[in-house]
Amino acid sequence: MSETPFLLDSQTPRLADISAPAPSVEDNHIFAFPEDEKTPVAEPGPESSTSSDAEKTKENLDAETNAENGNGNNKKANENAVDEVEDDSPYEIVRCAVSNKDNPEMYSLTFRVWVLGTIFTGLLSFVNQFFFYRQNQLSLGGSVVQLLAFPAGYVMSRVLPKRTFSTFGWKWSLNPGPFSIKEHVLISIFATASSGSPYAIDVVTIKKIWYKSDLGFAASLLFILTSQTMGYSFAGMTRRLLVYPAAMIWPATLISVTLFRTFHEVHSFGQRMTRTKMFWLCFGISFVWYFVPNFIAPALTYIAVLCYVAPNNVIANQLGDSYNGLGMLNFTLDWSTISSNMGSPIAYPWAMACNLFAGFVVVMWIITPIGYYSNAWGSGTMPIYTPHLYTVNGSAYAIREIMTPDQHLDEPKYRAYGPVRMTFQFAMTYGIGFAAVTALLVYIVLHHGSEIVRRVRQSRQGDEDVHMRLMQQYAEVPHWWYAALFGVTFSLSIVVCEVYRMMPWYWVVVATAVPLVFTVPIGIIQAISNQQPGLNVITEFIIGYGMPGNPIANVTFKVYGYITMTQALNLVSDLKLGHYMKIPPRHMFVVQLAGTILASFIELAVAYWLMNSVANICTPEGYPFTCISANTFYSASVLWGLIGPAKLFGPSSPYHPMLYMFFLGALLPVPVWYLQKRYPNSFWRHVNIPVAISISGAMPPMPAASVVNWFIGCFVFNYVLQKYRNTWWQRYAFSLSAGLDSGLAISGIIQFGLFINTKMPQWWGSDASHCKLAATGGFLNQ
Repeated sequence: MSETPFLLDSQTPRLADISAPAPSVEDNHIFAFPEDEKTPVAEPGPESSTSSDAEKTKENLDAETNAENGNGNNKKANENAVDEVEDDSPYEIVRCAVSNKDNPEMYSLTFRVWVLGTIFTGLLSFVNQFFFYRQNQLSLGGSVVQLLAFPAGYVMSRVLPKRTFSTFGWKWSLNPGPFSIKEHVLISIFATASSGSPYAIDVVTIKKIWYKSDLGFAASLLFILTSQTMGYSFAGMTRRLLVYPAAMIWPATLISVTLFRTFHEVHSFGQRMTRTKMFWLCFGISFVWYFVPNFIAPALTYIAVLCYVAPNNVIANQLGDSYNGLGMLNFTLDWSTISSNMGSPIAYPWAMACNLFAGFVVVMWIITPIGYYSNAWGSGTMPIYTPHLYTVNGSAYAIREIMTPDQHLDEPKYRAYGPVRMTFQFAMTYGIGFAAVTALLVYIVLHHGSEIVRRVRQSRQGDEDVHMRLMQQYAEVPHWWYAALFGVTFSLSIVVCEVYRMMPWYWVVVATAVPLVFTVPIGIIQAISNQQPGLNVITEFIIGYGMPGNPIANVTFKVYGYITMTQALNLVSDLKLGHYMKIPPRHMFVVQLAGTILASFIELAVAYWLMNSVANICTPEGYPFTCISANTFYSASVLWGLIGPAKLFGPSSPYHPMLYMFFLGALLPVPVWYLQKRYPNSFWRHVNIPVAISISGAMPPMPAASVVNWFIGCFVFNYVLQKYRNTWWQRYAFSLSAGLDSGLAISGIIQFGLFINTKMPQWWGSDASHCKLAATGGFLNQ
């Protein structure tokens, strides 16, 4: 979890972001059904891609939906379907992906949803939180749930008894009939509502590990629950502006809609290798192979060619290392290295991957070496790449030397000890993060400004499309539900912050005002352009100037200010997905809330289990539990909270020029936009400045070589295979990725249990890093 705006937010997998970073609305063709395109982004149906399947029209697919996914009676399903053949969305991009029909008698919130939703929520929450503390942060997302829930639901529909029960007058059944698409959607939303590691757990971690002031399990749970669920109130209160209008498209959700429909609408299985078989084959191979790089030969995780060629040359070590270097000529035989930090390479369109890697090359392989080896800001006495903080002479910065007993800044001690210093690359990360915010805003104005104005006007006119009319037959969630939820979470937030001295109550009010003000405008931008400007920098400046010298208040304010809005927009995105899939709103409310609460319990329990059981956790000696994200979060708490932006970027600071990056970022998209307009068919049409510079927001903590190997994976899968083996790519690419991710995740957990007190005998392959000089200091010291 970076502390600068990584705009693609790959650290938090969402159901609606399976193919993130999704292109803009302009790229309508990517949301067409796989049968209609040669190079789709979305995954095709379970066992599709035959030549006959490719000829099916959208109307035929819609008819199959009603026939297959009702209560098992085709005739009754067709009779109850709302036929709106001539009535469709006014937007072609939506018409390509979303059905304009609904069967109101199709069951949704069933016993199967509760069972499978609970199981997958527990699985994803446990796995993602477990790997959050590891060097390679694997994250399982919605694609795994979508893939596995489909056969699991089918099996349950075949084996469970169909007996009907009555509980307090409410009749329900273990097996109401065939597994429906609405059940499938609810299971996925249940499991992914809060399956990524919550931002609040970073605060819990740094308080316990670095600040030595454990918040306690009960208080931590309240902190996580309030920060995670407060977003529901903002999501619910803004749904009439961000969900209901047809103009609010939310492009990323259309990919998920396509995936769900193809699972349920194509049902000619044949005898070929199925997707489920491909998943389990890759699962098994990944499960077994991960024993090699994770336990037997960790050296295969990163194969640093430069360090093997020149092991005693400090510059070769710095250029070639992954964790404390720039990752040049550094390769891997470990899938977790490829997919853990950036997400699966299969999920990124090739053009977007090229933008990301180009930004990485410019920042990491051109700007960073020039600045570092010219000793800019005295960085030559430090490692070339690390989130750690240093004194002026290059030694580690001991924050306890400048803190009062209540963990605030002691000004006299700070003046005596000296100012904090960071590496050239880390400072540039903040500067480019500033540029990324303004670059995205200018990019949106240039490319989507007139469209946003037009859509906002249309939404005010109540452009009620067929999907809104179809949804009106379901009971709406009353506003007082969301209001009551806000009242409870807001009150508990004040209690937690005041009782446990995290920050004063009036700063909770200010923090809550941030999502109150920005949720709607940022939501409109994201709903139309598929881009979400990062506001964490704004919250850091507000609290950094408002409460300087208080690191815990700083990170707590960010949680309630920035993350509440982000969580609200994630939930709004899921609400739009439910809107497109005709899920009853009250069922959506229940599963989102249940999934978030269950996930919070599990994630916090896993966090405390690891922090209390792993020796030297969050240190190099605790490998592989080195907590690279938490280390960066801790450094940010010191820089923005303990030291404060006034000292860090003030006129007397060497890092003051980074503030001018706000202005540079606003200028960068303009010449590219002009060239795109002047030469619309040139390569400039693929250039996306906000995407290109956003990669620096995750560096550190992301290992540099992880980006290199991720890009190699993108080249193999999304260029070579997609171009030359397109049929195979459509059928198996996402199943392969999900199988590899799931196999190594389960393998890693089992290995942790088996080998917690066991180590491999020392040999060449057991050493995870062969670039020893990269982390020991700067090139001027050696």
